[in-house]
Amino acid sequence: MDQEQLRYPIGKFIAQENYSLAEVKSNIQIISALPSKFINLLGSWEDDRLNTPYRPGGWTVRQLVHHVADSHINAYTRCRLAMTEDNPVIKPYEEQLWAELPDAKMAQIDLSIQLLRYVHLRWVLLLNSMDQNDLARTYIHPATNRTFRMDEVIANYAWHSEHHYQHAFQLALRNNWK
Repeated sequence: MDQEQLRYPIGKFIAQENYSLAEVKSNIQIISALPSKFINLLGSWEDDRLNTPYRPGGWTVRQLVHHVADSHINAYTRCRLAMTEDNPVIKPYEEQLWAELPDAKMAQIDLSIQLLRYVHLRWVLLLNSMDQNDLARTYIHPATNRTFRMDEVIANYAWHSEHHYQHAFQLALRNNWK
């Protein structure tokens, strides 16, 4: 497997012009399922596996799980901002630096899996409540000065969920870890 496949096991995210309601619902289901998928895959892994990078030069599985929790907490907050403000400018964060903080390198993954579990319960409630007008609400990411619609944000985080799940899953397959 080459570096690009290791880095992007399901390919890079490509935004669509528009998303049907069925696509939005499907993407919300993908987001909703992630905590359980992580529990099922990683629940019995010991520290040696959790401290294994999913690819050469990449994060360990432990850092990856903590990153997903950090990312999805931020995403949930950004969605709430978009729902309550008119095209707000969101606060970016340095995800690579967050992944190097001691808690991301050492904490038990159950802490972030439980965070994901409960944040996703709230986030999915919010996402499922959105109508067509809500899905068209936006926020601005200041790093790119780009405006993001909620339907695209939902698609992006569905991709993000599966993207990082596949990092751990493919590592398990390559190492024949059951």
